[in-house]
Amino acid sequence: MKIKISSEEANKRLDVYLSEVLENSRSNICKHIKDGTIKVNGKCVKSGYSLKLGDIIEYQEWNEETNLESENIPLDIYYEDEDIIVLNKKSGMVVHPGNGNKNGTLVNALLGYTNLSNEGESDRPGIVHRIDKDTSGLLLVSKTNRAHNILSQAFKDKKIKRKYIALVQGVIREDKGKINAPIGRSEKDRQKMCVTDKNSKNAITNFTVLERYKNATLVECILETGRTHQIRVHMAYIGHPLVNDKVYSKHIINDYGQMLHAYYLGFNHPISGKFLEFNAPMDEEFVKILDSFRNS
Repeated sequence: MKIKISSEEANKRLDVYLSEVLENSRSNICKHIKDGTIKVNGKCVKSGYSLKLGDIIEYQEWNEETNLESENIPLDIYYEDEDIIVLNKKSGMVVHPGNGNKNGTLVNALLGYTNLSNEGESDRPGIVHRIDKDTSGLLLVSKTNRAHNILSQAFKDKKIKRKYIALVQGVIREDKGKINAPIGRSEKDRQKMCVTDKNSKNAITNFTVLERYKNATLVECILETGRTHQIRVHMAYIGHPLVNDKVYSKHIINDYGQMLHAYYLGFNHPISGKFLEFNAPMDEEFVKILDSFRNS
């Protein structure tokens, strides 16, 4: 297939233009540009190539096989309009399909409920950020590509406010603290992250003590960065791993998962600009475990 660029399309980015014309996500367009199935004037170019009058874009027709199934799974929705959804994810639910998790994910549930944006990766429609499987709490989902792009940029610009509650082992004596330590994947165990100077990214976690118990501390955590397992890794790094964290702690109570809950979400609506904020209560099991420490 071929497209000849007119004066109206000149100066547009190649990936942006094709995303609009072919009604496909920019991530998929970029993938095909990179693998050479999209060319300009018979040559391979970069995704950010600036189109010129008379350029000939050549592309092959392709089918994106995602094989994502829609499922009838209940959702705890806090807010919804034509552009976004805010929901409270239960601990134990994987956010999107991946190796070993093709069904029963939040994405499967969302596909069974509504239409989602397709601007991100093909197996993550609507997902602009995520939380771990065994972390509960608030998630922001996009239903339109316009909302997805605006929200993704807002996350990059650190304009989305998120707050977490975590129960950690041991008694933290300081009332507040800032953990500034780079995080990367562990060389010993590729399933784990760790504080390291090798192939890492900067990571900053702020915490405030809410309550102290005999053998544990309840803290509020606010992230300045969004690295994989960040709170879990940082709290373990300072000697206070999350209670019930099967990966970073040896203190396992039951199979509920780590004691981490994303309880607050605040952001400007991607279309209206109105500031919205939400609070979600902790899971019943989270409260049950917490009470056991309060009463010990």
